[in-house]
Amino acid sequence: MDEDTPVFAIAVAAELAGMHPQTLRQYDRIGLVSPTRTAGKSRRYSMRDVVQLREVARLSSEGVSLEGISRILALENQVSDLSKRVRDLEHTLADQMLRASGRLVFAAGSQGDVVPLRHGARAQRRTEVVVWRPLSQRAADDDGND
Repeated sequence: MDEDTPVFAIAVAAELAGMHPQTLRQYDRIGLVSPTRTAGKSRRYSMRDVVQLREVARLSSEGVSLEGISRILALENQVSDLSKRVRDLEHTLADQMLRASGRLVFAAGSQGDVVPLRHGARAQRRTEVVVWRPLSQRAADDDGND
């Protein structure tokens, strides 16, 4: 059983949420928290519904209107759905990368940039010569004693 399984009758859900059953019916009518219906049309609430009912009670006690609560819940549900979609896409991408031949490997370039490499290839090394002189020697050379 997961948090989306509709198992609680309205009386149990109301008790778990700390509300009157009539309040749950009202919230269902206005679409704030909509439980699943059985074949006989009775309401069945999931644990997620109970958590949302508690959130409604908290927001209401803080003075947020029912319309505001509805919008907040809709946005929270959207964020939750999008987060799940991102996780699914990340898993799909990871699976594709593992199965793809000629996978790319990434290395850090000399300037901190990301350099893509084919699997088994090495990054090219820079071979320039850099001459370094201490600051005191450069100052003496710049005094015109050339």
